[in-house]
Amino acid sequence: MSGSWMFVQPRRIGRGAALPLVFAGVLLTGFATGSWTTDRAPGDDGGGGPGAPVGAVAEPRGANDAQEAVSRSGDRWSAAYTAREYEGLQQALDGRYVGVGIAVRGSGDGVVVARVTPGSPAEDAGVRPGDRLRTVDGRDVTGRPVTEVVARLRGDAEAAPVGSAVEVGLARGQRAWTERLERARLATDPVTVVHLAEGITRLKVSAFTSGAGEALREAVQALPPGRGVLLDLRGNPGGLLLEATEAASVFLDGGLVATYGEGEGQRALHAERGGDTERPLVVLVDEGSMSAAELLAGALQDRGRALVVGSPTFGKGSVQVPQEQPDGSVAELTVGQYATPGGRTLEGAGLVPDVAVGEGEDALDKGLTVLSGLAARA
Repeated sequence: MSGSWMFVQPRRIGRGAALPLVFAGVLLTGFATGSWTTDRAPGDDGGGGPGAPVGAVAEPRGANDAQEAVSRSGDRWSAAYTAREYEGLQQALDGRYVGVGIAVRGSGDGVVVARVTPGSPAEDAGVRPGDRLRTVDGRDVTGRPVTEVVARLRGDAEAAPVGSAVEVGLARGQRAWTERLERARLATDPVTVVHLAEGITRLKVSAFTSGAGEALREAVQALPPGRGVLLDLRGNPGGLLLEATEAASVFLDGGLVATYGEGEGQRALHAERGGDTERPLVVLVDEGSMSAAELLAGALQDRGRALVVGSPTFGKGSVQVPQEQPDGSVAELTVGQYATPGGRTLEGAGLVPDVAVGEGEDALDKGLTVLSGLAARA
């Protein structure tokens, strides 16, 4: 990473302070995920998302100034938060929150489950990525802002503690049903290690929350020399941008990871020196890979460090700056796009894999085949 501005990360923004970020537009129940950069170093993992009461209206109370700023922008990625919602978001980026374990995103079909936290009430109830969220506590959420949906799922910190219930209406194909889920205190484990075929390890990064980069580094350093790595970014909705940059440093020996901003405000993110550049590496992606996950995959692809296997990614490549408003609310407004080392912008287009996974093919099997081929040539 380059520049002293990367080395201390604030837990909150001061009034009037600008904090550039790449926001994925995906919100876990109490967990907002995007790609954050700050004038300070990686440190905040991502926390609980909006904390408005379950009965909150479309415009968060106490966020009038932010709502006005967002309305004036006319930008689909801009968002408004109350002070409490923003504090909850920071808690979620710390990897700890109270919720049911559902990450949601907006789509043409309404609100869709993007990811389900392992071991969460949602997983225990059989909720799956791709399920459509129809209602929360009997209220139709079709067409509602994602921040509002998350606020309803998570509930107020005092009125909806651990053990309180929320009723969610879901749809999967022709089936529609309702689940009663009890909120729990959840923690995200950013990196999961699974040893597969002889000589290959799968490292699943669920989100770039605080500590994800270091956790990935420790996992790689614990492997025998030459052991191939499947870096699984499928369903990864993003997270802290500097954590993704640190993750890139695990496999690169310095050099450019990404640029972001516009005009004279362009900034560059660089990998640290000394990464593992010899180990065979394949990156798995899909349409659920967003924001910081796309940036990492794009950097490793452009730098010739890894082959990317899977399906085209989501295509979230714009940069937002959160600004605290006079009433304490926070508005996130788009200020530009990020670009990969090769100069590609991914906004709207996504990342195209080197090896596509066809219909009916198993992405993990294809990744193993490609990685085995790389290892044989190493």
